[in-house]
Amino acid sequence: MSTIEQASKRLEELRRAGVEVPWSESGQSGQNPSDQPAALAGALQEVASAPPPLQAPRQRVDIDLANLAAQGYLVPGAPRSRLMDEFRSIKRPLLTNAVGGKGREPVARGNLIMITSSLPGEGKTFTSVNLAISMASELDRKVLLVDADATRMAAADRLRVAGKRRGLIDLLLDPSLELADAELATNVEGLSFLPAGTQNELATEIYGSAAMNALLERLAAHAEQRIVVFDGPPLLHAAEARALAPQMGQVVLVVQAGKTAQGSVQHALNLLEDCPLVLTLLNQARAPAASSPYGYYAY
Repeated sequence: MSTIEQASKRLEELRRAGVEVPWSESGQSGQNPSDQPAALAGALQEVASAPPPLQAPRQRVDIDLANLAAQGYLVPGAPRSRLMDEFRSIKRPLLTNAVGGKGREPVARGNLIMITSSLPGEGKTFTSVNLAISMASELDRKVLLVDADATRMAAADRLRVAGKRRGLIDLLLDPSLELADAELATNVEGLSFLPAGTQNELATEIYGSAAMNALLERLAAHAEQRIVVFDGPPLLHAAEARALAPQMGQVVLVVQAGKTAQGSVQHALNLLEDCPLVLTLLNQARAPAASSPYGYYAY
């Protein structure tokens, strides 16, 4: 359907809904024909400003849920557990920041959430996967988990999404590719997955490109429909993380209790100074924290 046809259809929908518009298909009496172009122009502007709809993924992959459960991850249908309640607490403020609520306006690009850490091995991928699965259990939310660690591709490894697949890097380099060509539907209701894609030594520059900004703008425009969780690289080990973080609406810095040096955490926070909203998440804390009934995670 052409843009003009879309605009005409929109005007007709408004007329049928009882909204006065200076146009009708039948040219009813009392209508000024000279007003038709103005009405059509207004409808054209409305159609042009609306974000293009998100298409359903054209491929599907089955996540090995039994393997995930054996590694201690959340899986759909599992009995209530401490971990499940921890991530229910973690996701709530992130969702509020993403879509607004309780009198609060949503954060700009708040549905784009990057999970990172200072160093490898602090639990960022564990957090990313569990957070995405927990958010996907919301009754009115869909979640896209993006493997943005172009070197390690840890999220794909955890989900056992094997084989060379097109992903984020390919999507940014090939204008002919649509998101739906690389995104993978999964056997977890409400959850889809975007692999990192083909490894490229220019990943930092690609993440900082206009193509990345355009993709993020499109994803951010659908905040009411979709939360996007990026499993990013560690900040102190990968320049890609520093290119990606400032473009996110929310960044969660995972810190492993009793292991990560204070200097490393401070250095990572300094690198995130240009990010609009940064939250820290303490992983494997032994003592219960005020925001956590169990003390495993805390903001």
